[in-house]
Amino acid sequence: MEQTTGVDGLCVPVQIYAARWNGEPDAVALNEGVMLRWFEPEMLHRLLLRPSTIELVHRHAVQHTASRRAPKARPGSQAVPNVIGVHLYLEDGDGRVMLGLRHPDSAYAGNTWHFLAGHCEQESAVECLIREAMEEAGLVIDPADVEFAHAVHLVDAPGAQPRLGLVFRVRFWKGTPELREPGKCTAWQWWHPDALPEQIVPYTRAAIDGIRAGRPYTEMGW
Repeated sequence: MEQTTGVDGLCVPVQIYAARWNGEPDAVALNEGVMLRWFEPEMLHRLLLRPSTIELVHRHAVQHTASRRAPKARPGSQAVPNVIGVHLYLEDGDGRVMLGLRHPDSAYAGNTWHFLAGHCEQESAVECLIREAMEEAGLVIDPADVEFAHAVHLVDAPGAQPRLGLVFRVRFWKGTPELREPGKCTAWQWWHPDALPEQIVPYTRAAIDGIRAGRPYTEMGW
């Protein structure tokens, strides 16, 4: 039970419930509101929320850290959903790969270089790639020019939810990379595969190495 103060100064009790759910927000039929999304507690300061709500969520997140992690599957246990992410592999005429520098406040890999990437919603992986390329960098991609290049199946930490990263190579596109979502990415830059930045997401480096070696698959963290 929590106490909160409304805009009129009235203090009222609020009952808080903690639960675990690994579903997809887009699959929920809403009777109230217009949209559901997952947010890391560290990102709440960027949303339009009352300070008291943010403080409450942070406090309960500390108490229920374990509930934010998916259990590692064991033989005979319930299947654990895997997060599907798409990643864009672009090379310029000099063989350099395009990477983005993630915002320092990013919930994942802040101030680190990474592919242009995103999570699949109610869409195919190629549709997701095309959407993210336009939303994040203003690049126009034809589905016919998208080809699968590599897959990375990883766990970031013991007990964390597994992730499958699909990397797609695109040889032809329209537009010049621009910063359309500066809250996510602060720079686009071309890097030679032999001179990648030191601060790079580990599985990004592994995927680039795998593509250069002709390997279609990498596992990390298992």
